[in-house]
Amino acid sequence: MYWSTGSAPRVTEAGSTFALGFVAEYLIQLAIGIVVVIRSKGSPQARMAWLLLVLLLPLIGLILFLAIGRIRLNQSRIDRFNDAQAEIRLLTSGEKSVATTTDLLSPGRRKIVHLAGAVSGTDLRTGNLCALFSETDHLFDVMIRDIDAAQSSCNFLFYIYLPDNTGTRVGEALKRAAARGVECRLLVDSLGAKPFLRSRLRRDMEKAGIRIGEALPVAPWRAGFKRIDHRNHRKIAVIDGHIGWTGSQNVADAAFAPKRRYAPWIDLMMRIDGPAVHDLQALFIEDWLQDCNDTVEALLTPVPPGHDQGIPVQVLGTGPLCFNQALEALVQVGLSQAEHELILTTPYLVPDQTTFSSLQTSARSGVSTSLIVPARNDSPLVAAASRSFYEGLLEAGVEIYEYQPGLLHAKTISIDGHTSVVATANLDRRSFELNAEVSVIVFDRLFTQRLRAVQEVYIDDSQKVHLDTWRQRGLHRQLLQNGAGVLAPLL
Repeated sequence: MYWSTGSAPRVTEAGSTFALGFVAEYLIQLAIGIVVVIRSKGSPQARMAWLLLVLLLPLIGLILFLAIGRIRLNQSRIDRFNDAQAEIRLLTSGEKSVATTTDLLSPGRRKIVHLAGAVSGTDLRTGNLCALFSETDHLFDVMIRDIDAAQSSCNFLFYIYLPDNTGTRVGEALKRAAARGVECRLLVDSLGAKPFLRSRLRRDMEKAGIRIGEALPVAPWRAGFKRIDHRNHRKIAVIDGHIGWTGSQNVADAAFAPKRRYAPWIDLMMRIDGPAVHDLQALFIEDWLQDCNDTVEALLTPVPPGHDQGIPVQVLGTGPLCFNQALEALVQVGLSQAEHELILTTPYLVPDQTTFSSLQTSARSGVSTSLIVPARNDSPLVAAASRSFYEGLLEAGVEIYEYQPGLLHAKTISIDGHTSVVATANLDRRSFELNAEVSVIVFDRLFTQRLRAVQEVYIDDSQKVHLDTWRQRGLHRQLLQNGAGVLAPLL
């Protein structure tokens, strides 16, 4: 039998180029995927989201991953933090302990205390007088009175400081204090307080003798070419070493000029007078020495005495320089300890899978679990991602309320009417893993009742989300929200 071979098939130049391009693209995507898996230290969900992004958009995904996909810090910054922490512990090691016993607390609350102490090195301190402030103008009236009464030092740290009416009022009070010989320091985040750092108010305050520091400079050549979205999100004011303020409020009007369309911004701050302020002061010192020349001895004050009618308080500082997943662990322990009632408020709800499951488990266990979030959010992507979690939470029995009058910015938790958390942190990956945050845990029924009363006001001004109605939302909204939910681990 005779077989005719004919002419051999020809491989065109265009076909060869296409094949080589296909192979090259595949190898590049494979290499990028390997980089994501090896270099990413986030959760498995975050790794999967990054993998999906770099496979769909290789070049853009790689650029984004290298820019913001990894938690990286300048080594000199890490060294300064460790040195400051060690010196603070050395200088306070000989002081009389003001830590309170945990014997009177329930086993569940003792677990919270031990966890917070293990990851932050802070004690549960008794003897603190604590007050809540939910109205912006009133809280700054009281804060300014504290500044006007200052005798030795005013140390302020805020993520956002605006040169508006409130910023000017606080600035004028600090200028008056500096004129009396009070040491005044103000540390603001480089990104959050950018308008202030370029303002005349900043220049006038410096001329008056106030030392102003820029935390985590955004410029790559100043930040050591590390990721620029690692921010100092804390809000701390310490006056004379014994009066402290913290919570969700930035130094800004409730109208919040940069995003006025979402106003008013609804915040909550707490004022502490007592030993726990020492731990707020330590956090300020650690952050101040990251970007400003000073010494621990010049900043550190003795642990203030407690008050007879004071209550137990514990301060938890978190961020990538320490155990940055401590806040996530604390939230989950708190959720697991609730037996009757759990109320949370947060402006940005993008929980990791474990926190999401903990909320579901709390509701399914018979605990009255309520979540209060803003109806309108200043980040459309975050708002869509937040709503991707609604159906699963509602199905489990979590009650969701959307606050109507403005942007609810308070970050709070109340547990069983006896334990409270007032924080700067949101329920999202950025707060849990990336930003520097501070949370204050209060173990007192009266204080928790006051916090719960504020939360009830939020609920009264909210619209409840019902499962049946939620399931009837349009297909386009479902696609948008669930699509944003895929990116939730990256937000």
